[in-house]
Amino acid sequence: MLKMSSDAQNSGALILRINIFMTTVFILASILSATLFRQPWKGIAVVVSLACFSVGVVVFLWGYWNAVQRSRADNIGVGAMYFLLDGVAPRAVGQIMNGCLAAQSVVALSAALARGSTNGRAGSTLAFGILAPMLGLGLNGLWAAFHGTFGPRIDAQGDAILAPKEQGSSAEGSRTGHDKDHD
Repeated sequence: MLKMSSDAQNSGALILRINIFMTTVFILASILSATLFRQPWKGIAVVVSLACFSVGVVVFLWGYWNAVQRSRADNIGVGAMYFLLDGVAPRAVGQIMNGCLAAQSVVALSAALARGSTNGRAGSTLAFGILAPMLGLGLNGLWAAFHGTFGPRIDAQGDAILAPKEQGSSAEGSRTGHDKDHD
């Protein structure tokens, strides 16, 4: 098993803390907005929901980019990456990260349904909350891309596929700057 450096552990813990903090802010804003349903709480809930969504999209793409780079040597599955399944994360990390995602989803749906009637006005500001779970998905993917443990990719013969830097280079490839397949 790979040993993580203290920097890697700290950045993994930072992702975890950000998820917990933003989930808590989202839950509080949603509950206050749903119960009071007047300004400024409705506006605050919209801003918080859009902030969660925006951060979620950015970290989702960042995590996806890094996972694509890792996928040259690691067998990365979508479910494992975004829901931290199959031993990708330590059990405690997976429970907290998926718990935040579940809380975001339940609170978003509950808040949106809590104000089904808008007194004749079109729409409810609480509907913006359904965008917030993108935060949980994005942070799960980011954590997995940087800190997750995935199995090696296997080729048709059953051998592990090594990343380009692990394969080394032949004398001809290093001399000419080309690999044999492209000469």
